Amino acid sequence: MERRKYPLYFVYPALVIFLIFFIVPTLSGVYYSFTDWNINADTIKFIGFDNYAALFHEPRLKTALLNTLIFAAAVTVLQNVLGIALALVMNEKLALRNLLRMVFFMPYVIAPLIIGYIFRAIYHPEHGIVNQILDAVGLDFLMQDWLNDPKYALFSVVATDLWRVAGFSMVVYLAGLQFIPKDLTESASIDGANYWSRFRHIVFPLLAPAFTVNVLLSLIGSMKVFEMVMVLTDGGPGYSTEVFNTYIRRMFSLGELGSATAANLLLFVLVTAIGVPVLMAMKKREVEL
Repeated sequence: MERRKYPLYFVYPALVIFLIFFIVPTLSGVYYSFTDWNINADTIKFIGFDNYAALFHEPRLKTALLNTLIFAAAVTVLQNVLGIALALVMNEKLALRNLLRMVFFMPYVIAPLIIGYIFRAIYHPEHGIVNQILDAVGLDFLMQDWLNDPKYALFSVVATDLWRVAGFSMVVYLAGLQFIPKDLTESASIDGANYWSRFRHIVFPLLAPAFTVNVLLSLIGSMKVFEMVMVLTDGGPGYSTEVFNTYIRRMFSLGELGSATAANLLLFVLVTAIGVPVLMAMKKREVEL
């Protein structure tokens, strides 16, 4: 009996840390979302679903929800398209293949805050590299105030985040490509199948596990986006790039702690409601293949 319990002794410290720093704050957050907790209150009262009812009538939250869904959809689709494309190229026998892999993956290990500040300079309307290049090649009519124009601000944030995360998807797809037997693609090539046919009928179906991982991680990560939006636009101009987490931060800064906690719980429910069906659909596709 003592031998059976011995391995558990090594688990208990991790369980205690997990309980203190995750379970307890999560449960307390659920409770405080049903209270009138704010920075100016002397006492905290239980008010039921009043915070949630107020949130559903908040126009800014609807804007934040729409922007979050647009951002998540755009990043998830484009990140995986770019990731597969880069993986296919980096899987070929190139002279500088290892160096290029490192270059494409490097942005992912840089802190989003640093990337945000760098791209604020890149997008600067007068001194930014983007507009300077457009002017130099004779495309000055395409020059824009990328971060302060509501028509282009969200697009600019999406493009920046894609530059940061595409390399991660590339690495996951590269790992999947390594497990595909070369005999299959070589046999198909001998039988006359072109590159697109080999990719469509052999490579892409066998990338199903990597596809599941990438889609799920990119979807969850993009729905919880915060640092990139905060640094580049802080939800502006106006509320044109407001996402769920910037909305929650604004509520915390105003001292509306109960409502902010309720909004945070809504984000958790939203991520779960979208992420779980996507995971089940991806897993079902793997089994069918």
